[in-house]
Amino acid sequence: MKRLFRNTAAASAAEFALILPAALLILFGVIDVGRYAWQLNQYEKAVQLGVRYAVASEIVASPINTMDFSSIVCPGSMGALQYGDPICAEAMKTVVCNSTACTCPNTSEPGQCGAAAGATFNSAAFNRIVSRMRVASKRIGPGDVEITYAGSGLGYYGDPAIKSSCSPGDSTAPCQLPDAAPIVSVRLTNMRYQPITLSLLGVDVPYPRFSYSLTMEDGDGAVAS
Repeated sequence: MKRLFRNTAAASAAEFALILPAALLILFGVIDVGRYAWQLNQYEKAVQLGVRYAVASEIVASPINTMDFSSIVCPGSMGALQYGDPICAEAMKTVVCNSTACTCPNTSEPGQCGAAAGATFNSAAFNRIVSRMRVASKRIGPGDVEITYAGSGLGYYGDPAIKSSCSPGDSTAPCQLPDAAPIVSVRLTNMRYQPITLSLLGVDVPYPRFSYSLTMEDGDGAVAS
């Protein structure tokens, strides 16, 4: 027994067994931090790609193209808008589009909503934006994406611009482009990260909301140029 207690042949193995869990935790922790940062950069790039595509292709909330600003009275003006007048930001309510519909959640805002109840939702345009975002990350799905159109104060009443596929001078509803140039925001919501170190516990970590905004350019076509 005395010789057994004095024997130190397996001391290194015992010390290694004690240190191994902590070493593995640190190793996987470093990997987790790197993976978190990598995915975060992917999501940031995805919203940039999405909004760049959204402002140079068809509008998801189609009725924005045909909004009528003839009765709008902008702050500080003497009366309703006349042809050629700039369209104030207050003339348009915020329109929010998800994978199934476009709505005006803030009904207390002044101005018009181009996607009121029963309005057309351009699902093909929405899905093309999502597909563009998936170039940056395949983890993104339609349910993770939100697209917002808000008044910007740009554009003028009576803008004669029409879609490139229409004949010159054709101002009918299918050919119209919006008088107002809304601010378009593409957001990723509810994105979460699953750390290796917490996977056995089923615990994940929420990412912040990713968002990027640009002003609408032409709102025409199925392919962004």
